Amino acid sequence: MSDAPRPATLGELRASGWTSVPVKEEIRRNAVARIAAGEQLIPSVLGYEDTVLPQLENALLAGHDIIFLGERGQAKTRMIRALVGLLDEWMPIVAGSEINDDPFNPVSRYARDLVAAEGDDTPIAWVHREQRFGEKLATPDTSIADLIGEVDPIRVAEGRYLSDELTIHYGLVPRTNRGIFAINELPDLAERIQVGLLNVLEERDVQVRGYKIRLPLDVLLVASANPEDYTNRGRIITPLKDRFGSQIRTHYPLDVDTEVAIALQESRPFDVEGVRVTVPDHMTRIVATLSQLARESPHINQRSGVSVRLTVANHEVMVANAIRRALRHGERDVSPRVSDLEALTASTMGKVEIEALDDGREEQIAEHLLRSAVLTVFKEAVDLGALRPVVAAFDDGRVVHTGEDVTSPELARLVEEVPELRDVVRPLCDGDESPAAVASAVELVLEGLHLSKRLNKDAVDGRATYRSRS
Repeated sequence: MSDAPRPATLGELRASGWTSVPVKEEIRRNAVARIAAGEQLIPSVLGYEDTVLPQLENALLAGHDIIFLGERGQAKTRMIRALVGLLDEWMPIVAGSEINDDPFNPVSRYARDLVAAEGDDTPIAWVHREQRFGEKLATPDTSIADLIGEVDPIRVAEGRYLSDELTIHYGLVPRTNRGIFAINELPDLAERIQVGLLNVLEERDVQVRGYKIRLPLDVLLVASANPEDYTNRGRIITPLKDRFGSQIRTHYPLDVDTEVAIALQESRPFDVEGVRVTVPDHMTRIVATLSQLARESPHINQRSGVSVRLTVANHEVMVANAIRRALRHGERDVSPRVSDLEALTASTMGKVEIEALDDGREEQIAEHLLRSAVLTVFKEAVDLGALRPVVAAFDDGRVVHTGEDVTSPELARLVEEVPELRDVVRPLCDGDESPAAVASAVELVLEGLHLSKRLNKDAVDGRATYRSRS
């Protein structure tokens, strides 16, 4: 249909062989095709391949309305919006219909009257799948009129009777007929408004005011919600919860590798003219490990959750600080270093909730998590047995300065001055011999030696000095 001229009238549509199927059957058919081809239903979501996505596939194959339950930053809204890709690209409707009336089975008064009057000459319009998705963020002031519909006083003023179905101004749900309608943060919807959705989910119809009309809808209803033990603003009423066919529990990334992949996928790229930015793997892993540790910390409110947005924001701030440092020194090659991680406090504090007993200690908790993340990655990335000669070199009285005021070439020269560092630094550079990459590896080794109590460190105003503990 997308390549050939599309039928413009009901008669042409009938002659084309197009058949009408319910939206859930349409989604099931396209989901079956993807699954059979070995494709992932939602390729942009990482870490759910063996947990959430199989449940989603089951729900769609079963034709269920779905509610995603999980903490913030768990890709609930992204998965909901991605379901649009399972709709057919184009769908015919009765031209002029407000609720996407099926030409073969119109339900609105307008469409029924038009088909009865015009017959096979009824004009047909085609809507793209992007127009078949409706979304509403639930708020306490959301009304039945917003979702279902209300009498339009302007149409009454034009001369129509109140008893005329054509005076109805349809709400968001009827306007998404033959499509997907999503409600985000469902518990925030007032309970009396939730009651208005009961018929949509079970009887598949809507009622507006006191009109004696039944408007059978064809819609896939999807909702998202935070766990009820965290959301204090409201709850999902039991009858509504019972009407959702599947409840799918989402989760945060289960391992650092997945967190790293998400950070690399979601971080906005930095394009600064004349500057080449390379982010070493160990620096990305530090940012990802920070989030993983925060999700286990007793000082962080775990009911609130630690969003993946924390990882993405921290990654972006780390790179931004490295670029700012490099621009001040006129460097053209940029790689984030451990000293750039001090900038993460600002991006971390806005995305985590500290437990009440730890009020006033936000910065200390963030610094502790950051040090723990650096030490964890250091132990994973560095051959600890090769560090003895490096420590011995510092025992001879060597002192090293790092920080924002130290350029990458200055710090990279340490590998020449302390040859023992070369074998430790080289694996961290992953083949990149630029001063920026070497400097990043050197700082990780120095900070790791300090955190593992092999070197002393004095830090003042963004400048650090490493020396022997003896």
